[in-house]
Amino acid sequence: MPYAKKSTMTSVKKVMKKKATAKPAKGKAKVKKTSSGKKVSYGQAGPAKGGGPRVKPGTSKGDSYCARSLGIKKGLSEKKQNDPNTPNNLSRKRWSCSGAKST
Repeated sequence: MPYAKKSTMTSVKKVMKKKATAKPAKGKAKVKKTSSGKKVSYGQAGPAKGGGPRVKPGTSKGDSYCARSLGIKKGLSEKKQNDPNTPNNLSRKRWSCSGAKST
């Protein structure tokens, strides 16, 4: 009994393959692919000490983070301060930072 052509089977497999997603760098929690194609990894990986979520906006821990990251942001150039794809700005967005407070 004749078998199907190999070329037909491999082309079917190629079509069925899913497009690979971007993986964050080692020790980082998230990754964002920018419009230019650059991958930006940010955030600390893994659960918090108690096992809950690491990011808790609106808490005193969030306020502390926002105050620290605001100091980092002020030390950057004007261009980097306004760039939404810097790791600091991506993390500030995740923590819901508004100035030095987490809302």
